[in-house]
Amino acid sequence: MIIGVPKEIKNNENRVALTPAGAQELIKRGHTVYVETNAGEGSGFSNEEYLKAGAQMIDKAAEVFSLAEMIMKVKEPIEQEYKLIKKDQLVFTYFHFASYEPLTKAMITSGAICLAYETVERVDGSLPLLIPMSEVAGRMSIQEGAKYLEKPLKGRGILLGGVPGVKPAKVLILGGGVVGTNAAKIAAGMGADVTIMDLNLNRLRYLDDVMPKNVHTMVSNEYAIREMVKDHDLIIGGVLVPGAKAPKLITKDMLKTMRPGTVLVDVAVDQGGCIETCRPTTHEDPTYIIDDVVHYCVANMPGAVPYTSTLALTNATLPYAIKLANQGWKKACQESLELRNGLNVMFGDVVYKGVSDAFNLPYTDVKKYL
Repeated sequence: MIIGVPKEIKNNENRVALTPAGAQELIKRGHTVYVETNAGEGSGFSNEEYLKAGAQMIDKAAEVFSLAEMIMKVKEPIEQEYKLIKKDQLVFTYFHFASYEPLTKAMITSGAICLAYETVERVDGSLPLLIPMSEVAGRMSIQEGAKYLEKPLKGRGILLGGVPGVKPAKVLILGGGVVGTNAAKIAAGMGADVTIMDLNLNRLRYLDDVMPKNVHTMVSNEYAIREMVKDHDLIIGGVLVPGAKAPKLITKDMLKTMRPGTVLVDVAVDQGGCIETCRPTTHEDPTYIIDDVVHYCVANMPGAVPYTSTLALTNATLPYAIKLANQGWKKACQESLELRNGLNVMFGDVVYKGVSDAFNLPYTDVKKYL
């Protein structure tokens, strides 16, 4: 198979979909890998490293798209890339379709096979290609939240861990999944007073067992959230419904009950956000303020730590990429339920229920193509 790796062009997105080591693994199995010049530079991988691994470097993205049977990316295609995607081409990347209708419609029009990292799902419900970036984003949410709590950045002016004689900051984490667990680890390690809210009692029991004593658990409901947001300094939104829009757990009217300088970090922003006043921001301009509450809603948080993120992501995606390349997308998806769950849009049809529901689009059973 011919695999193309274009350079990411989303604002401040420095990750790359394939490392030189990953390219070498595909090439030694008889596949051809085209990498756009400087695609790996932001993650610390030089053109020379790709060439040494056996990849071929191409100067223009359009040529990479033109030659490739499978495109490997990190972030969803943006508008200037829509026209480069070909009919019947396999595009393997994060799409987050349910949060952005123009992308969904563009991929329907393209006739491509869109296999989304974020909905590749195991039988146990785990999301192997989302987990590594959720781990990064969860840990970063506290790092960034602590920074924006500083007064010069319009936060409350509170140190997350406090000091002897002064209470630490209070951190509220909505969702006890991968994002929430990793956020809690970092917040607890910095000495904050942490509460994790989730609907799943079994998950809360587990977290109560493994977390340190400064992490508390609480069942999530609207009444409890309304009460908790009044006196917490940093609030992390880490709720995920695979492939669908995130539920709005913090509503606009709740902002008026928060203390000035409270910081909200919505990690679910690329799925529409779980905070009603959330809108996607970039690393270049990461925050905005509504009702004296600081909103940090960067849609590609792991892009700020591309070396770590690229290695973590490709550790997870490479086995799937090898399977797709070796067997072709159809056979690979027939044999692997995980990959089959990743199919979102194919040949102009929406084949993932969460996406069709988000925009009231016709739904086609994926079996039609398998």
